[in-house]
Amino acid sequence: MMITEKVISLQMPKRSSKPVEKQRWSVEQIQALFDLPFSELVHRAQSVHQEYFDPTLVELATLLSVKTGGCPEDCGYCPQSVHFDTGVDASKLMDPDEVREAAIKARDAGATRFCMGAAWRAPKDRDVEKVAELVRTVKSLGLEACATLGMLGEGHAEALQDAGLDYYNHNLDTDPEFYGEIIGTRVYQDRLDTLDRVRGAGIKVCSGGIVGMGESRLQRSGLIAQLANLTPYPESVPINNLVRVAGTPLVDVDPLDPFEFVRTIAVARITMPQARIRLSAGRQQMGEAIQALCFLAGANSIFYGDKLLTTGNPDTEADLSLLSRLGLKVGQPEPRKDDVNPMHLAASVPLR
Repeated sequence: MMITEKVISLQMPKRSSKPVEKQRWSVEQIQALFDLPFSELVHRAQSVHQEYFDPTLVELATLLSVKTGGCPEDCGYCPQSVHFDTGVDASKLMDPDEVREAAIKARDAGATRFCMGAAWRAPKDRDVEKVAELVRTVKSLGLEACATLGMLGEGHAEALQDAGLDYYNHNLDTDPEFYGEIIGTRVYQDRLDTLDRVRGAGIKVCSGGIVGMGESRLQRSGLIAQLANLTPYPESVPINNLVRVAGTPLVDVDPLDPFEFVRTIAVARITMPQARIRLSAGRQQMGEAIQALCFLAGANSIFYGDKLLTTGNPDTEADLSLLSRLGLKVGQPEPRKDDVNPMHLAASVPLR
């Protein structure tokens, strides 16, 4: 008896002089990519990466917590929430001189983007004014400036754009269906509304998620679908591997299989070909071999420095050593201007 394998078509329009209409990715299509044999998925992701970027360039970005702790949100992964006893004390917003000193150190160590995070649910007008001053401080040093401050209100994105902010980070975190298991103090639409405000002000979007929070592969596919179907999709996509912090509700979640994390990087690269895919939180727990596979799967940006907000990160010398041994160079990867959608590289993916 012959068994016929069910196939899902991901064939895209052929190369044309006319711009290709943005392809919407279904969750089923994305899950089909996740289900590919590992080597086949990574090969396809690397093919897309080489088509759209110089695959030898990796962006170094530094993240500084400019206002730590005391956040009223109940995000189950976060050690800065007031709902959990994690030993993180609340602090006031750093002043411009402190930020300048940190930014100079980051720049001298090779970072090209300087990200500032503040543990707010939503900043007040006066908070945005102070952060705008920090943005101007960072920009005066020749660095790209990024901020993550929570939900933005009316006029906030415009004020940050006027100050020179290049990127605003606001992660979707996870699939909409799983979101309520992790966060109860805001809804998914709140996050989408903030991204709309950022995009409307002309600021580039940095948005990704966290994997390893107990979600299924289907739910990871749902997260990628949400990101890839934004119009346009984010210029920067951080993929975080959950750092299990004592005192948070997710401390006892089973670790994600490291190859599943690499798969997530690969699927993000295929579905968002012109984005900088950032290997973010959790690198300290991965080891060098898994990080190398992530670069092979299309990651071309890392958070660089000894700390990500309040959790550890590989030290700078170890990062530079790894990049050197892999033949990778530090730089700012810029997508090649091309109207070809890479889904043609993912045609006829079998549903297993």
